[in-house]
Amino acid sequence: MSAIVEATASYEAWMRKRIPVVERDLRAKHRAMAAAAFPFLRATFYRWVPLWQELCPDLAATPPLLAVGDLHVENFGTWRDAEGRLCWGVNDFDEAFVMPYAIDLVRLATSALLAIRADRLRIGADEACSALLEGYRETMLAGAGRGFVLEEEHPALRRMALGEERDPERFWAKLGATQTTDAPRAVRKLLRKALPEIDGAPRIAHRVAGLGSLGRPRYVAIALAQGGMMAREAKAMLPSAYGFALGLKEKAPLCGELADRAIRSPDPFYRARKGWMLRRLGPHCSAILLADYPRRRDERLLLKAMGRETGNVHLGGPDAAAAIRRDLRRRKGRWLHEAARRMADATLGDWKEWRARRG
Repeated sequence: MSAIVEATASYEAWMRKRIPVVERDLRAKHRAMAAAAFPFLRATFYRWVPLWQELCPDLAATPPLLAVGDLHVENFGTWRDAEGRLCWGVNDFDEAFVMPYAIDLVRLATSALLAIRADRLRIGADEACSALLEGYRETMLAGAGRGFVLEEEHPALRRMALGEERDPERFWAKLGATQTTDAPRAVRKLLRKALPEIDGAPRIAHRVAGLGSLGRPRYVAIALAQGGMMAREAKAMLPSAYGFALGLKEKAPLCGELADRAIRSPDPFYRARKGWMLRRLGPHCSAILLADYPRRRDERLLLKAMGRETGNVHLGGPDAAAAIRRDLRRRKGRWLHEAARRMADATLGDWKEWRARRG
């Protein structure tokens, strides 16, 4: 049995012992993994971790902190803060764990290289890695982060985040097409409590979204209130695959803790409750896929912003900041590009093996 097939089987067996896995969604995940290398990367953080340890041993020894782990160029999105302002930043913290800080940078850069090879980004590989590292270094070396509130500032990023593909009519039509289902009573109560006054009872639907989290139970409550639609989502939480991959002592999910620590104007509806991650869904309260950004876009600016936002998340654990700054200052040349290239090549090898095994 190949390493990727064995790792996938082992991880999914581990999942089944902890949550009631949605087998149909898991089969959809397997198909997406076979389709192309970029979605394969997004779906296989459990495999990334041992590859990272093997291929980037120096970087795997960098100062640790509570990190995102499963960071990639489609793990960014927008939300509305308590003041109703549009904010942009890391969208998902499912795999949060105490890890070497460099894992987030290398995985983010690797995802950019794979997107470039698939013609989903049109920037050069060197420039992409340079932009990511430049944004991260600026934030970390300054020692003070600043969240992305897309109101008076960041006009270019705001235009990208409000592209046509995120049109409200399209969003609600897609969400309205989800299949009505039943949900455990505890989940129904959590979702209903997360909604304000609504007209009638909410419709509970099964939502298929993401790639790394496919297979987890995921419910959305859709309701009408005062002439408009609203939605809240509940997604089952799991301990991080980082701990699973390295055989570490299992910890409770840390996604809520990292989201709370990050330097940002937070989403008041993003919170962990009784084994479920709750969040508001809306046309501009969701992840942004690369295809959702306008075709005419400043990709260097976008990637630099991703690097800065990674710094915002890392500065939420201030105890590690000084050690990270020292490590960054001693690293010269194209170290990020070289590490990302090694990881991209290894990911492509795994993907080809997975695709061949699936026939």
